[in-house]
Amino acid sequence: MSKKIFTNEEIEILSKNKYVKRVSAKGITYTDEFKRIFISEDGKGKFPRLIFEEYGFDINILGKWQLIDGVLHTIRKAY
Repeated sequence: MSKKIFTNEEIEILSKNKYVKRVSAKGITYTDEFKRIFISEDGKGKFPRLIFEEYGFDINILGKWQLIDGVLHTIRKAY
């Protein structure tokens, strides 16, 4: 998993996304709705980066592939 630490500005931006339940300097908790959307879109063959971008996440804040791959693994494991 990524060792990215979010700045206060990044936390503020992320917390405004309706698919974020909670966010701290060390991590993001996504809503159950986003997890379901993610699994559905991933199952259709859509790339994780595109899913995040389409649902309002700034890839530069998330930490590009390291963080996205970690989220993908976590959500897939949960479902």
